[in-house]
Amino acid sequence: MIDITSRFTDARGFLYRDGLLDPDGARRLTAQALGQCDDGELYLQYRASESFGFDDGRLKTADYSTEAGFGLRGVSGEMTGFAHANDISEAAIRRAAETLTLLDPATASPAAPPQRTNRHLYTDANPMEIVPFAEKVALCAEIDAAARARDPRVAQVSVSLAGSWSVIEVVRADGFVATDVRPLVRLNVSIILEENGRRESGVFGMGGRYLYDRVMAPEIWNRAIDEALAQARVNLSSVAAPAGEMTVLLGPGWPGIVLHEAIGHGLEGDFNRKGTSAFSGRIGQRVAAPGVTVVDDGSIADRRGSLSIDDEGTPTQENILIEDGILRGYMQDRLNARLMGVAPTGNGRRESYAHAPMPRMTNTFMRGGNDDPAELLSRVQNGIFAKSFGGGQVDIVSGKFVFSCTEAYRVVNGKIGDPIKGATLIGDGPTALTKVMGIGNDMALDEGIGMCGKGGQSVPAGVGQPTLLMEGLTVGGTAA
Repeated sequence: MIDITSRFTDARGFLYRDGLLDPDGARRLTAQALGQCDDGELYLQYRASESFGFDDGRLKTADYSTEAGFGLRGVSGEMTGFAHANDISEAAIRRAAETLTLLDPATASPAAPPQRTNRHLYTDANPMEIVPFAEKVALCAEIDAAARARDPRVAQVSVSLAGSWSVIEVVRADGFVATDVRPLVRLNVSIILEENGRRESGVFGMGGRYLYDRVMAPEIWNRAIDEALAQARVNLSSVAAPAGEMTVLLGPGWPGIVLHEAIGHGLEGDFNRKGTSAFSGRIGQRVAAPGVTVVDDGSIADRRGSLSIDDEGTPTQENILIEDGILRGYMQDRLNARLMGVAPTGNGRRESYAHAPMPRMTNTFMRGGNDDPAELLSRVQNGIFAKSFGGGQVDIVSGKFVFSCTEAYRVVNGKIGDPIKGATLIGDGPTALTKVMGIGNDMALDEGIGMCGKGGQSVPAGVGQPTLLMEGLTVGGTAA
């Protein structure tokens, strides 16, 4: 971790650079606007982002944009007032403060400020300024050429490279000020193979809160090519997936997206405060098989879902949600934590200054167990091995899910057989947790590609899990 005491002076300049607002003015206006509220904040943000799309041997898109603005939120009891603008100025903040006059005056004492921290989990450097434009385009072209050279069946290569740099500042009426500088990069490689008129694809991506040098290293992007090619080759030889209730072996890492969607959202504080989650009111009860421990941890260095502080200024931390099958707690922002009588957990997140915060996941994963993955495979007499997933649909309230496998295999008598195409996993998260029969010792986090959607907002997120053996899941397939 990096000590960031007094390191962000230059970065903060992007929030106050037009001379229409200064730090003292931000504190003064926030104190005035939130004078009759029991919580809330002024959230300032500057964000620069870029993306490159390389397809069919040519650069198809190259985008660069910047934006800056503020969101002003006041909380009084259960009532929230929120206004935002893309104009960081005293005049705009005063106009936004008029919205908060509609709130009933708070009857409780103002909420205590977040704990202060000097911890920083990632570099504050701007990834877009370090590598010249031409080198990024050249990287995409080199990946395209290398992928085509490795297999004559390559019909299409798509490469995307993206980076962003965001400066945020949280200002509270009590004088609390917290700043964070957040880099984010991502590389994706998609390859389509064609053979005898059949086309199949493979994709691999990686990213995190670091600089471009991580993904531009030859050993890294070459691995991305190899993984995407391997998946496409597997899919070229795939057969129709079976259907029915069967044993499912989930691979480590990215398959944790099922855990994230089907279970994670149900453990967020707002759904549980409102009693709309399958986990509502069940603290201290068994909700999963013995050995199942689910954690949300936004304090892992350089990870895509990590934040030094959340978007309310609360330091992120490791939160044990389910421990050995017993429900221990929920993910909380400040509002829901106060109304539920518990402490915030560092999970107050927002897509941008134009959105109010809500409880959101950061890096959510299941801890590893003691089982040998090979031994878990040997237990599968009739089922599938799901190695990677694509899209899916989830009902957050019930946890019911449908997920499509992008790489999966038939398993018979403990042996991996033919790759299968068109397999979907169908079930509900709370029930699925009780069907875990084995937990591998190979826990892995994903490569850093996840985006999480909730309430119309999208934020970067991480997932992970060990190899999992699950009984009695419904597999949707197309085999006759």
